[in-house]
Order: sequence, then C-alpha cells, then structure tokens
Amino acid sequence: MAGAGVRDLLIEGPWQHHDIAANGIRFHLAAGRSLAPDRPLVLLLHGFGEFWWAWRHQIPALDEAGFAVAALDLRGYGASDKTPRGYDPLTTAGDIAGVIRSLGHGTAVLVGHDWGGIAAWSTVAYAPAQVRGLVSVAAPHPLAYPWRHGLRDLAFFQIPLLPERRIMAEDGAFIENLHRSRTAPASLFPNAAEARRYRDALMLWPSPHCALEYQRSFVRNQVRSAGRSYRRALHATFAGPVLSVHGQLDPIVPLAAMAAAGPYIDGPHTVIDLPRVGHLPHEEAPELFTAALLQWLEQRS
Repeated sequence: MAGAGVRDLLIEGPWQHHDIAANGIRFHLAAGRSLAPDRPLVLLLHGFGEFWWAWRHQIPALDEAGFAVAALDLRGYGASDKTPRGYDPLTTAGDIAGVIRSLGHGTAVLVGHDWGGIAAWSTVAYAPAQVRGLVSVAAPHPLAYPWRHGLRDLAFFQIPLLPERRIMAEDGAFIENLHRSRTAPASLFPNAAEARRYRDALMLWPSPHCALEYQRSFVRNQVRSAGRSYRRALHATFAGPVLSVHGQLDPIVPLAAMAAAGPYIDGPHTVIDLPRVGHLPHEEAPELFTAALLQWLEQRS
C-alpha cells in the first residue's frame, strides 16, 4: 500500500465513513453503523502518529453495546483537513466541541489516547459542559504529565524540517519503530500489516508536519500568554467521571502520573492498570481494554 492516498485510509469494516464540518474545517470520522442522536455519544481520539483506524477494535463493540460511537481523524491527520495552523489546545478543544455538536449531540464521553488524551483534557478545560465523561488512555492530566520521560523526542520534534524528513525517510519506518519502542516487550502489535497502515497514513503529506505541530505549539506556548491561559483553564476541576487506563509495561508513562489527575477531578476517578501491555493498550490488548471500557461506560449509562 506504499504511496497511499486519502481514499486508502477509508478502510472498509463494520463502520461507516463520514465527513462533517466543524470549527471551520472538514473532519473525517468512522462511526458505528447505528450512529444516532438518541444514543449516548462516545468520541474516540487517536494519539500521535495514528489515525481513526487505531480504534478499529472498539468501534463495533461500542456500537453493539448501544452507544453512538465515532473515531475521529484529528485535524491534520488521516482524511481530515490538513490546515497550516490550528494545532494549539484552544483550537483543538474547539474542534472536538464542534464535532460533538455537528453529530447532533450536546455532550460526549471522550476517549483519548496519548496526544488524543491531551486533546480530551484540553476540551475538558475549555468546553467542560460538552464532556459527559473522560477516558484517558496513557495520557495523564497535562499539569501532571511526566514530560521528562519523553523529553528527548519532544526536543527533537521542535527542530524545523528535520523531524518531517525523518518521518518520511526509509519508507516511513520512523512511526513503526516508535510504536514498537513503546509497546510491551512481548507485544504482537504492530504486525506487518498494521505497521504498513501507520507508515502510509503518516507519510501522506503534510500529515508529518501537522502531527508535529501539536507538540511544537504546546512547547511554544509555554512562554506565551496562550500557555498561561491554558494552564489556568487546566486548573479548573472536572465534575464528571474519569477513567484513567494505564499499561503496566508502559515505558514512558508511569502509573503514578495517571493517578495524579485526582486533584483536577471532582467526580469519581477510576484508575486501572492493565497487565502485560505498554503505551498502546487499546491495540496491544484490545479485548481486555474494550471490556474494561464497556464496563465503565455501562456503569454510567
């Protein structure tokens, strides 16, 4: 599938592909076949170097369980618009809140992994009325994030042009190697076909630049007024329920960092530690992760 285009990312399966307008751009999402406004919405947000397909195991399970489920391609990823700007937390929160409204819902449970989890926390900070609950997957609260564990990558990503070239080099091997370095030692993810999907999706220009802009914007804003405003917003406590999902063998996010979200949550906070998985529990152990997610959701439906 090397040299893939956008159409190649619209993978067929037990879901439907939709394009919707929100916050001034076009977003792509893959939704359960029973997507409807009368079902409680669960919006799935992928992490760095992934796209909607990261949630291929969860979409049909949540659909069958009676939820309106949609897996979003974040701005700049997959089949969504790839704009030159708009990768700061405030805009990202506006994107997600806009998608919820465009789907005909007033609220949603956000399930966010990695940088998709940061996007979910940003939405809690800036648009809390539209977040019914939050599932944070390997994504601690931004004010409690152990940035030192990923500081080397974060620093490298700030360099102009070179990281984009690295991502595109060697037929996109960078993202496969990154995923492998973050999984449990005995993990079967990613297999060759899965790795090929992620290589091709991230090589679809300008996706490498857009993906990196989330992290560059985050760092740049630390010394700007936008960063101070973001930190103030993050200090507000969230009244809804939160599920924090950690992989016991995650090499970059310790369990203590996931539990440290407690001071920013007024509602019930559940922390689960999944055995024998690393930084991508929804892909390394999809059945175990999906069962835990469904149990938590059904207790709050």
